[in-house]
Amino acid sequence: MLCDHVSDKLQDPNQSWSSQAAHAERGRQGNATKAKLPASAAPRRARSGRKGRRGATRRTRETKGKGRGGGDKNLRRTKRLPRPPRSRRRAVPCPALAPLDTGGAPARPRDPMRRRPFLDQRRPSSFKRRWQQRPWWFRLAVTLLLALACLFLLLALRVSPDPDPVVLPSTDSSRSAATTSPLLHQRSYLDGVTDAFNMTDEMLSAHSFSRQLMDQISLAKTYLVVAKEANNLQFAAELSSQIRRAQSILAHAAAHGGTVTEQDAEKAIRDMSVLFFQAQQFRYDSAVTIMKLKGQIQSLEEKSKAEAEKSTKYGQIAAEELPKGLYCLGVRLTMEWFKTTELQRKFTERSPAVQSNLRDNSLYHYCVFSDNILAVSVVVNSTTLNSMRPEKIVFHLVTDEVNYAPMRAWFALNDYRGATVEIQKVEDFTWLNSSYVPVLKQLQDAATQNYYFSGSGNRGTPVKFRNPKYLSMLNHLRFYIPEIYPELRKVVFLDDDIVVQKDLSELFTINLNGNVMGAVETCMETFHRFHKYLNHSHPLIRAHFDPDACGWAFGMNVLDLVMWRNKNVTGIYHYWQERNADHTLWKLGSLPPGLLAFYGLVEPLDPKWHVLGLGYTTVDPATIKEGAVLHYNGNMKPWLKIGMEKYKGFWDNYVDYSHPLLQRCFTH
Repeated sequence: MLCDHVSDKLQDPNQSWSSQAAHAERGRQGNATKAKLPASAAPRRARSGRKGRRGATRRTRETKGKGRGGGDKNLRRTKRLPRPPRSRRRAVPCPALAPLDTGGAPARPRDPMRRRPFLDQRRPSSFKRRWQQRPWWFRLAVTLLLALACLFLLLALRVSPDPDPVVLPSTDSSRSAATTSPLLHQRSYLDGVTDAFNMTDEMLSAHSFSRQLMDQISLAKTYLVVAKEANNLQFAAELSSQIRRAQSILAHAAAHGGTVTEQDAEKAIRDMSVLFFQAQQFRYDSAVTIMKLKGQIQSLEEKSKAEAEKSTKYGQIAAEELPKGLYCLGVRLTMEWFKTTELQRKFTERSPAVQSNLRDNSLYHYCVFSDNILAVSVVVNSTTLNSMRPEKIVFHLVTDEVNYAPMRAWFALNDYRGATVEIQKVEDFTWLNSSYVPVLKQLQDAATQNYYFSGSGNRGTPVKFRNPKYLSMLNHLRFYIPEIYPELRKVVFLDDDIVVQKDLSELFTINLNGNVMGAVETCMETFHRFHKYLNHSHPLIRAHFDPDACGWAFGMNVLDLVMWRNKNVTGIYHYWQERNADHTLWKLGSLPPGLLAFYGLVEPLDPKWHVLGLGYTTVDPATIKEGAVLHYNGNMKPWLKIGMEKYKGFWDNYVDYSHPLLQRCFTH
């Protein structure tokens, strides 16, 4: 009957679907169909019926034009019929709905007035069908991966730094500050970690347990020292144990980023307080503790001073001693000199050209006074290797009688790029005697000999000033250069503990502006001024010299011998040496009398010409690189084992250790 009813409807589209008879007939047919359905299909039919009723009560839509059944244009109001369940349509086929033969499967014509089925009645999409066809474990794995991805995204958003908070303008004129929305500004995770624990803030807080523990640790360490001094070892052990316990509490709090809580610190603070009470019973009060600490500090200072004096003494002894390698070299060179006549002829039978070079003022004249053969060879080698015109260099060397033969043998065996080398011994200068030289006259005094050689002099004088080398004539020969080389007008004086890194020919063209000497000043620090070297409490020094005058250094000095002779600098030097016979103006050395003799006659040079301090202190590497002359002034000479290792390389670069004699003497 339902099939006939639908067929009639398709044949007559103008027939009203709202008639009472048709409605009653549909109700009866629906009840009959419901009775025929199986039990499993009943709920679905019920749901379909409810949805059909909801669809029937909706407002009908208006359509224009003809339907598939024909008819002219008009407006029709129709009521929506409930869609029969899929099982019913398949079970009761209707031939009227399939007029064409499609191979046994009737085709259902599409009604333009019929609405689309509800979502629960639509066929699932292809993706959904494929998803449902997947195994259950695959769907579970994909779901877990998506959940983990969402979790990581949330954590990333949580940890990322917050943007600047949005400041909402305040509409209330009475409030001057802007209002910040709490929803727009949230503290990040990193902010929480950073602000979780700050040891500095804890220590600055007067009420924090960390501050109390630190104060107790400091006081306990003081009591620990006093307890050990009193030989109370048991109490000292208890203090040490409590100190370690308090330190472990602080370390644990700092490591875990938390504060020291009352629960953690209460027992430690109480136990430490008990020990402090016991310390008071032992009379370890503040006054006694302070007095004992002062005594301990004084004792430590005395020990430190004694150790410093020992270090200075041992360093001085090491500096005075001749290394085994240098002694071996001198002995072997002496043997070579006396058994090889060819070496002797090189110095005794010199050509007239070489003799004229010794007096030619157009050449570059350098003078070195030393008894160290290897050190002098480094000075000559480094100067000639870094010179643009080594053939114009003339070296005037003066040594003592002991090293005269080996030094001549060394320079006869080695050639230095055509440079001229003259070697003399101080004993040949017979005019340097005690009647002319104040230093030699002082050496004849018994008190002076006892002071410098027997070691029974004033113990208040530093040990370095009791070194006999300061009375050596080689050390004071620099004040007699115009008399040693009367035909020369300008020379450069070099110490034997220097290394030349650049061409020094420019020094001979420097204008000294009427002064006698060109030197690098050393007054960058206060201890290099006149009051450091001279006794300004003496009225003679105080009346003639400024205690804050800038000092300078020997080691690389440009000397105008013409002006020297005109100013009679040697006579000034003799005057001050005679006034210092009782050693009240200065102690020893050649620099203090040099400061007095050349006072007001020194032209300052660029510091790059003379870099000092490589024998006792740390020097800036950039300064060393730019320096023309490196000076190893101090006790730590580069040829000694106590020399500073980081500066020995500059000196070793100019020592030919492949030489047969050096291999024999310096190979251990």
